[in-house]
Amino acid sequence: MRKALNSLDTRLFAQVATRRMRGADPWLHRLTRAADHGKLWVAAAAVLGATGRPAARRAALRGVGSLLLASATVNLAAKGLTRRPRPAIDLVPVVRRLVRQPFTSSFPSGHSASAAAFATALAIESPLLGALAAPVAAGVMASRVYVGVHYPSDVLAGAALGAGAAALTLRWWPRRDGRPAGTATPRTDAPALPTGAGLHVVVNAQSGSSGEATVEELRELLPEADIQLFEDGDDLAALLDRAAALALASGGALGICGGDGSVNLAAGVAVREGLPLAVFPGGTLNHFARDLGAGTLAATAEAVRRGSARAVDLGLVRAEGGDRLFLNTFSIGIYPELVRVRESMEKRLGKWPALAVALVQVLSSAEPVRLTVSGVPRSLWLLFAGNGAYDPPGFAPTHRSELDGGLLDIRAVDGSHPFARTRLLLAFLTGTLATTPVYREARLPALDLAALDTVPHLAVDGEAVPAPDRLRLTKAETALTVYRPDRPAAAHE
Repeated sequence: MRKALNSLDTRLFAQVATRRMRGADPWLHRLTRAADHGKLWVAAAAVLGATGRPAARRAALRGVGSLLLASATVNLAAKGLTRRPRPAIDLVPVVRRLVRQPFTSSFPSGHSASAAAFATALAIESPLLGALAAPVAAGVMASRVYVGVHYPSDVLAGAALGAGAAALTLRWWPRRDGRPAGTATPRTDAPALPTGAGLHVVVNAQSGSSGEATVEELRELLPEADIQLFEDGDDLAALLDRAAALALASGGALGICGGDGSVNLAAGVAVREGLPLAVFPGGTLNHFARDLGAGTLAATAEAVRRGSARAVDLGLVRAEGGDRLFLNTFSIGIYPELVRVRESMEKRLGKWPALAVALVQVLSSAEPVRLTVSGVPRSLWLLFAGNGAYDPPGFAPTHRSELDGGLLDIRAVDGSHPFARTRLLLAFLTGTLATTPVYREARLPALDLAALDTVPHLAVDGEAVPAPDRLRLTKAETALTVYRPDRPAAAHE
């Protein structure tokens, strides 16, 4: 059987080698060289990332991550196991031959694996992008036989391996369905402000928004809104307090345009004063705005004009030194450092490869923190609490499926088991977090933490603050009324 397949492979290669496709020589030759070392696909990912569109960025990150996984599998494992000689190039016209002939095993084709991995990854995130990449990927695969460096079966095997690598990323990074987080509560009363009159907005240009340009766009959308620009030297808390006082006097609403830290501060003011909050995305990540389905200034402005609002939960860190609200997440242990290292590399490596590298770096030098959880002494690498239900499962959640419900999403990595960090890394790489004893998750209404004297700090919505001796994680008694479009914009738009 193997002999027959090899014979067929050789005959097919000879047929391609002896046929000339008019006009194919120059562009197939250039295409195969452009794909050397994944340069073509990395450049395509850079272009997609530069568009700034979330779907394109996710496609680029998944594409690069899939490419790296496929390349590593081909070059570090598959080629070493097969050691198949390259085809004889006697029948290949000189004009089609590469100047430098590859010397590694012919089976499988690494170029084909990378091409299939990248195109499949794009299709997972965006069928349109996948359709655009497919002909280019097919051209790269065909070029490997046309220039005489691979048999057809090498290309087919590489393509299958690359597509499989892209599909495997779904185990670590499930595809987001594009829907914003849900709310069980019905529509909440909030003033409809058709022209923006009564809305008092503070724009934090330091969060990542473009300052004056954002102000101008808001004025076009809501011409009678009062808009204040926070600049260097200003006191953001004072500006929000002043805006809230004006909103109370006019029977209107408070608005904030900025990142998650700014939104957190504004949410505390809105709840304290009993005001509805309009959240305009103006930061780098805008986690809350995207989960809310208000991913654009126009989407939030439309909700304000219509008076469309919902009540959402607020997380609460209750401690003797003072309570702190959180809209998104609370964490202790290595999680803040893990996120920082991952984000510093994910543009180059892709989200999940960057997370794997970050795990190795952080776990190699970090030590688990010791504390008491609900009265039980624990040694933890990290403890994460999300305000609402987060997805995907594991210790790298990216978005919410629920903004109310009264429960915290608790995730912890236990540091007391033998070889805990090695088991954690292996569980992440093999997608078996749900069964490893070092990882636990639960949905709880509250959680008590004590004996925090060895914990230097904790992170609340991404901001590091000193840790108290003891605290209680729970939900705030008063919900936050927030403007939300009747038809929330898809989170991937």
